[in-house]
Amino acid sequence: MSSMGASAEENLETKQMDERSFSISSSQGQQQAPPYVHKVGIPPRQNLFQEFKATIKETFFADDPLRSFKDQPKSRKFVLGIEALFPILNWGRSYNLKKFRGDLISGLTIASLCIPQDIGYANLAKLQPQYGLYSSFVPPLIYAVMGSSRDIAIGPVAVVSLLLGTSLSNEIDPTTHPEEYRRLAFTATFFAGITQATLGIFRLGFLIDFLSHAAIVGFMGGAAITIALQQLKGFLGIKTKNFTKKTDIVNVMHSVVSTAHHGWNWETILIGASFLGFLLFAKFIGKKNKKFFWVPAIAPLICVILSTFFVFITRADKHGVEIVRDIKKGINPSSVKEIYFTGDYLGKGFRIGVMAGMIALTEAVAIGRTFASVKDYQLDGNKEMVALGAMNVVGSMTSCYVATGSFSRSAVNFMAGCQTAVSNIVMSVVVFLTLEFITPLFHYTPNAILSSIIISAVINLVDYQAAILIWKIDKFDFVACMGAFFGVVFATVEIGLLIAVSISFAKILLQVTRPRTCILGKIPRTTVYRNIHQYPEASKVPGVLIVRVDSAIYFSNSNYVKERILRWLMDEEEQGKGDYQTRIQFLIVEMSPVTDIDTSGIHALEELHRSLEKRDVELVLANPGPVVIDKIYTSKLANMIGENKIFLTVAEAVAYCSPKLAEDP
Repeated sequence: MSSMGASAEENLETKQMDERSFSISSSQGQQQAPPYVHKVGIPPRQNLFQEFKATIKETFFADDPLRSFKDQPKSRKFVLGIEALFPILNWGRSYNLKKFRGDLISGLTIASLCIPQDIGYANLAKLQPQYGLYSSFVPPLIYAVMGSSRDIAIGPVAVVSLLLGTSLSNEIDPTTHPEEYRRLAFTATFFAGITQATLGIFRLGFLIDFLSHAAIVGFMGGAAITIALQQLKGFLGIKTKNFTKKTDIVNVMHSVVSTAHHGWNWETILIGASFLGFLLFAKFIGKKNKKFFWVPAIAPLICVILSTFFVFITRADKHGVEIVRDIKKGINPSSVKEIYFTGDYLGKGFRIGVMAGMIALTEAVAIGRTFASVKDYQLDGNKEMVALGAMNVVGSMTSCYVATGSFSRSAVNFMAGCQTAVSNIVMSVVVFLTLEFITPLFHYTPNAILSSIIISAVINLVDYQAAILIWKIDKFDFVACMGAFFGVVFATVEIGLLIAVSISFAKILLQVTRPRTCILGKIPRTTVYRNIHQYPEASKVPGVLIVRVDSAIYFSNSNYVKERILRWLMDEEEQGKGDYQTRIQFLIVEMSPVTDIDTSGIHALEELHRSLEKRDVELVLANPGPVVIDKIYTSKLANMIGENKIFLTVAEAVAYCSPKLAEDP
C-alpha cells in the first residue's frame, strides 16, 4: 500500500512539474506543444493469409451468417442449416390461428388483385393469358417456403413483363412463331433464376446496389410511361397489325395518330375509359382513408366481372370490341423440355434472362427492405436472392415466366394485415382454383379492361415527388434519374437500363477519381479544426496550411490529390503575398477520412514531400488510420517525412509548428 501511495505521489509531482514548466514557457511568450503528445498507434502486423481472410470476410460475410452455428453439435448445425435454407421451418413452429386469420384475409385480397393483373401482364410479355396465372401459382409456393420476407407478394410485374416482351420479340416474332417465342421466354426465365440464385449463393448481392436509387426512380418512371403507352392499343381498340412493335413514345404516338380516323373503336374506348375512371376513383378512396385499402384491391376484379358480363349480354365483341377469348384450363404443364439448353437461342435466352433477373431482383429486394424496415425485422438479402432464384428456376420448368415481388400487391398485402408468407400460399391456392374451374368465364373479358387495369397499376411507378427530392438533394443524381427516364421513353427499355447503369458508374468513378479536399481553420476558443467554408468563423493558422482529404487515396486519384494540395498551397501563397501574411512554412494533411492508401498513394505523398522541400515547406500528417499508418511505416515514408511529424490530432500538429513559426523572424 505504501509503495502504491508513493508511486501516485510521484506521478502527481511529475504532472505538476510538467504543468509548471508549460505555464512558464507560455508566459515567456512562446507557444509550445502540450506536455503530452500522443503517439499515433501502429496496429499489429497481419500475415498475408490473415489480411486476405479478414478482407474476404468483411466483403462477403459482413453479417456473419455462421454465428449461430458456433459451438453447436453436428446435429444442431444440420437443423440450423436446413432452417437457413427453408425459413418456414423456423417461423412455422410458432404459427397459430391468429396469424392465419391475417394471412387468409390478405391472401384473398391480393388474389383478387393478381388474377386480372396477371392476365394483363402476360399480354404485356406477349404471352397467352394463362402464363400470367401460371406465374402466380408455382413461384409463390416456392417463395413461401424459402423466402425470408413476411410481406412480399410474388407474381409477374409490369416492368419485367415489358422488358421480356420487348427483348424477346426482337429475337422472335410472337405472332408467327409463338412456340419458339414461348420456349425462349422459359429459357430467359431459367437463366434469370440461375443469375439470382448465383448472386445469393456467392453473396454477391452488393452488385445490385450499383444501380442507384435515382436511376431506379427514373427507370421505373420511364417504364411506367412506356407501359401506359403500349396499352393505348387495347384501350383504343387498335388492331395489332396497325400498331407499332416499338416501345418509344415517338413511334407509339405516330401509330395512335395515324389510326385515329379508321383504327379506333368507340365501344372499346367507352368501356376502357369508364372502368379506368372507376379504378382511379377506387385508388383515390384507398389513399384518402387507409381503412378502405381493400377498395382499390378488389376494384380490378369487379371491373373484369362487370365488363365481361356487359360484353356477353350486348355481344359487343361482334362490333369490334377485342376480347380475351380462350384461356387454357388446368394447372401448369411441364416445360422442362421446352427450355433451350443448346442452339442459337441459348445465348440470347441467357442475355435476356440475366438482364430480367437483375431488374426483378432489384425490385424485389427494394420492396422487401422497405416493408422489413416498417415492421422492424431483419431481411437477409442473400437468402432472398436464393429464394427468388429457386422459384424462377422451378417456374421456368413449370410454364412460368419471370416472377418477382410486386410493389402494388405487396402494399395491399401489408395493409391487409399479412403476418407471414402464408398469404402467398393462400393467393396461390385461389389462382389454382381459378385455373381449374373459372378460366372459361374470362372468354368475353374485353382487352380494354386489361389495359385499364395495367394503366391504373403503373401510374404509381411515376414518382415525381421522389424526382423533385432528388433534384433538391443531388443534381448529379437527378441527371442519372432523367437519363434513365428519357432513355426508356424515347428509346428502349434496354437502352434506358444501360443509361441508368452507365450514369451510376460514372458517378462512382467521378467521386473516386476526384475526391473532395478542403482547407481547415480553428474554431474560436476550441482545439477543433473544421472546413472554413462550412464554418466561416474558423480562422486559418498563420504560416500553416491545413488540408483535409475526404477519401481513400488510390491509383485512380493519387495524382489528383497531390496536385490539388499543391494548388491549395499556391493559392494560399499568392493570397499571402497580396495581404503581406506570414509565409506558409508547414503543410498539415488531416488524414482521418483517408480509410486506405495504396502504393500509388504512398508514391504521391513522397512526391508531395519532395515538392514541398523545394519550397522550404514541411509536410506534417495528422491522424492517419490504422491501415494507412501501417503502410506509411512499411513503405519507409515515415522515415522520409520524419516520425516526429505524424500526430494524433490537428491541434497537436499545429502545436508542433507554433514554436518554429515563433522563431522565424
